[in-house]
Amino acid sequence: MQVFYKSKLLEKVLIGINVLTAAAVAASFVMLFGFDAPLLPAKILYTVQIVLLCVFIAEKIVRLFNVASKVEFLRVNWFEIPLLLALSIALHGAGRWFGEVDSEVVLHIAVGFYLVLQVVIKVCRTVVNLAASGRSPTRTLIASFLVLIVSGAGLLMLPRTSAAESVRFVDALFTATSATCVTGLIVKDTGNDFSPMGQLVILALIQLGGLGIVVFGAVFALLLGQALSLRERVAMQDLLSARTLGRISNMIVFIFAGTFLIEAIGAVSLLGMWDATPGGIGDVHQRWFYSIFHSISAFCNAGFSLFEDSFAGYNRTLRVYVVICPLIVLGGLGFSVLYDLVNIAADRIKRFFKRLIHKQYRLSMAAPKRMQLQSKIVLSVSFFLIVFGMVSILLFERYASQGTVENFGARDALFQSITARTTGFNTVDISKLSASSRFILIVLMFIGGSPGSTAGGIKTVTLAVVIMTVVAALRKREEVELFKRSIRIVVVGRAITVTVLFVVVLFAATLALSITENANGFSMAEIMFEAGSALGTVGLTTGITPSLTTVGKLIIIAVMLIGRLGPLTLLAALTFNLKPAQYNYPQEAVIVG
Repeated sequence: MQVFYKSKLLEKVLIGINVLTAAAVAASFVMLFGFDAPLLPAKILYTVQIVLLCVFIAEKIVRLFNVASKVEFLRVNWFEIPLLLALSIALHGAGRWFGEVDSEVVLHIAVGFYLVLQVVIKVCRTVVNLAASGRSPTRTLIASFLVLIVSGAGLLMLPRTSAAESVRFVDALFTATSATCVTGLIVKDTGNDFSPMGQLVILALIQLGGLGIVVFGAVFALLLGQALSLRERVAMQDLLSARTLGRISNMIVFIFAGTFLIEAIGAVSLLGMWDATPGGIGDVHQRWFYSIFHSISAFCNAGFSLFEDSFAGYNRTLRVYVVICPLIVLGGLGFSVLYDLVNIAADRIKRFFKRLIHKQYRLSMAAPKRMQLQSKIVLSVSFFLIVFGMVSILLFERYASQGTVENFGARDALFQSITARTTGFNTVDISKLSASSRFILIVLMFIGGSPGSTAGGIKTVTLAVVIMTVVAALRKREEVELFKRSIRIVVVGRAITVTVLFVVVLFAATLALSITENANGFSMAEIMFEAGSALGTVGLTTGITPSLTTVGKLIIIAVMLIGRLGPLTLLAALTFNLKPAQYNYPQEAVIVG
């Protein structure tokens, strides 16, 4: 909802004050909790937080008098009233109504909670407003990723986030990029080199990077009862690749609620797995944390694990295959496909009960909802790739003499086929797989998941369109056809462009790494595998990631960011202001092939 102010100059001043105050809030928390001991005396920092709280309250009061319509302002900021009321109760009741709890502790918690919530709300609103500002929404998306990566790197360099020695900037930047881009390549062992606080930072980056901070901003706006404006819905439609504006709010809520529901079910399902092996995790709180961490990492297709060997130590545990694999597949299908499947399932259930209860409607009911073309392509291609990858890897490991993995079975082949397209978990040592199997993994990583998901790669729909373009040419058909539907020429052009750009980036990254890593003696196959894993935001590695040079790590960082955003997204942001030409040149025949 758009709120208009009387004085634009005063509003700009308040925005600047908000930015400085939010930065001061973040700095105060970093100085309090980011180091082994607070950089300044705790009393001074808590006093500063109280002053910052007063600044936020004063800013609301000034805006109330500057707003054109106080009713609209109160409607947009309705949550401030119960929030301030709860804060007043906590401050007034400290030492009176909370038993033996120290009044200062209640005061600090209440003030800290209010400040954090204020900063989160303001950041989310700012991101959504920037996306709907009339400029390219993709630029806002790119900027949000860059800010998130740099902020995450700064947090991972704090003494309290590392388990032993502090993390170097390039390693912190690499880890933050890998987490935000949901890749999973690591230069530091997540479970041993980072403290629980550092692991929480990585988990937050995975969740924010997987869903996108713009989506979080829109979700906060909807949760706070603020309807998205037309501009904001158009921006979200562009970012989510949605087809209609009317359901964009429903789509956003579905993404948010569905994500946390699936992750919660996954965490509960994994809870009993950690004590299934000798020397398993005994502490119940640690088991819950491991379950939540790996559930989020699997659904967001991040591939981060708290174990040094990923799931190799649990490769004979059934839950790895019946819980982790479905989480990976669901995360890689794309939210639009999940939304379509849920709508179809709800329609079938509704029709069943309607026919059961109201028998007179059996002949007059409307036709059932049909699966959209996007969902048909995604499900069919995903199923084919899973089966193709599993069979190929299993055959190569059974009959290729260079494969050295012991007791390699169908479950391992299935797991690696699923995880290679999106996530990066592994149940076997990738470096011990045969060269043929690793080539299949590169192909799967290059293809990736599906549009609208957290996965990378050229995407399943792109693969289907490119293949059917070839089929159409061989059959001498003028249009590309899929499931008895014609694909628009602009979509065909986009699919070919994405594929070519990915090939160019893959070969360029491989060439660059072959130069920077020449002294390390890595083979070209290992380098291409690493580049393909980074570009596909997969996270599988033959073990060379920690040994990369500083320049090599920076190259992988750039490739991970390109893979997460997509080369076409980056080009769209760079060429947003270019206007299409208003003329065409004369045609002339050329010979190809």
